Amino acid sequence: MFCWDITYLPTQVRGQHFYLYLFDDLFSRKIVGWQVFDGESADLASQLLQGICARQSIRPGQLTVHSDNGAPIKGETMLATMQRLGVTHTRSRPSVSNDNPYAESAFRTLKYRPQLPVKPFENLLAARRWVTDLAHWYNHQHRHSAIGFVTPAQRHAGLDRALLEERALVYERARQENPQR
Repeated sequence: MFCWDITYLPTQVRGQHFYLYLFDDLFSRKIVGWQVFDGESADLASQLLQGICARQSIRPGQLTVHSDNGAPIKGETMLATMQRLGVTHTRSRPSVSNDNPYAESAFRTLKYRPQLPVKPFENLLAARRWVTDLAHWYNHQHRHSAIGFVTPAQRHAGLDRALLEERALVYERARQENPQR
């Protein structure tokens, strides 16, 4: 199951934003696809989803995508693309403050890192470069608390089991060596 949402990124023009479209895997928390656009639309979301399904080799009936109730998410182009790709969709209840907690959590992690630029992005390319670095950090370096402090890429690839088993052995050896602790 993937979760996805859109968040604003600041520009140098007051009242205008860039839009970060982000899809993450619910099980591994890995960012499986993203793009920064200068607008919000179902067409753009549809193109992004098609690319993700192609890169991830997703077959019809294999994927469910969860989202909130935003206009680009409910747009006809996006719904038609999901139907054509055989992607099932679920949506949050209307007017619920925690409408898409997994995507919102990823946005919070990304936006509250010290590497967030202090000044707004001067152009679309600068925003895309920032998100490229950020997505790489999030997937390959960030030790995610909800998945046992392994990286989303490790969890996505199935490498987390061996790491967690090894960690448990190290903890057990430490307990045996120092039982008073």
